[in-house]
Amino acid sequence: QVQLVESGGGLVQPGGSLRLSCAASGSSFSSYAMGWYRQAPGKQRELVATVTSYASRRNYADSVKGRFTISRDNAKSMVYLQMNSLLPEDTAVYYCNANRRYDSYWGQGTQVTISS
Repeated sequence: QVQLVESGGGLVQPGGSLRLSCAASGSSFSSYAMGWYRQAPGKQRELVATVTSYASRRNYADSVKGRFTISRDNAKSMVYLQMNSLLPEDTAVYYCNANRRYDSYWGQGTQVTISS
């Protein structure tokens, strides 16, 4: 079992930055690929970024490439999403995900709102 708690969301003006954090508790954090997903009102949940167990590979949605960076600290059981040059269309609830072959876990989400 893995429990995930996101933090760091908020209201930011366009062009601003936010850093989301996801704290994981439970066993074997380093065995999980970690990801950030988001869901805007009226839309399906979509992948934002993923990172493999030991951060050997990162994957980003085209819409965030060059603006967002995912990272993880296995010693602290943390995963982060640095978001720069934020756009109004980045407004969504952001969810942390832990995934491996036979199990997957989600956090409760953190709201990110980009507005002037």
